Amino acid sequence: MLIDSHCHLDYWSDAELPALLDRAAAEDVREMVTIGTTLAQSATALRLAENFPNVWCTIGVHPHHAAQAPVPEVETLVEMTRPARVIGIGESGLDYFYDKAPREVQQASFRRHIRAAREADLPLAIHARDADDDIAAILEEEHRDGDFAFLLHCFSSSRRLAETGVALGGYVSFSGILTFPKSDELRAIARDLPADRLLVETDAPYLAPVPHRGRRNEPAWVARAAEVLAGVRGLSPAELAELTTGNFRRLFRKAA
Repeated sequence: MLIDSHCHLDYWSDAELPALLDRAAAEDVREMVTIGTTLAQSATALRLAENFPNVWCTIGVHPHHAAQAPVPEVETLVEMTRPARVIGIGESGLDYFYDKAPREVQQASFRRHIRAAREADLPLAIHARDADDDIAAILEEEHRDGDFAFLLHCFSSSRRLAETGVALGGYVSFSGILTFPKSDELRAIARDLPADRLLVETDAPYLAPVPHRGRRNEPAWVARAAEVLAGVRGLSPAELAELTTGNFRRLFRKAA
């Protein structure tokens, strides 16, 4: 069984979702996590998770949206994790590629999400784009106040950030980017990281893998990323599925 550890199911209509879930099941993708990107949208993610027994969710504010409303208080985020179907916080982090929010606001939001993850004892899904040094520095600084679980989602950053994250106890999730022809360096990172820190995801509807480039990505296609990850690790698809599902259960303990 595969688990899509990060997708955005709110991009599909309620009428489309049953067929999407059927296509995922046909690829043995039995569970998925739909992600919070604003506080209001996080309520939609929770509704989807409560309506479909194989869907989990997280709550949080994406760095693109960090300046659209006041940065949420730690207590607000923690309270929003109370429902049983909420298994994590995020996605939060830093995005200096699009810079849709001032960097100081992104950083403040990121730190509050980290502190909420620590207080709620739930993992944080981290978005990192063109901000490796500041992501690593904030992770290291915040760890001085206590451990917290986290996942570097849709990883496409530097080896240094991957290794820093793992050294701090984090996990790394690989998406369809792993299948792209020019992703040799990323495949080498995926090959070398500790086996017990690896997850797979789609980030659907974005980043459709080969051979589906140009189409709307969906959870069924996490199997394509898993095939490539299995190949670079020297594992069979079944072994890779067992490995990543076990890692998912260990990280997202509420979904066990």
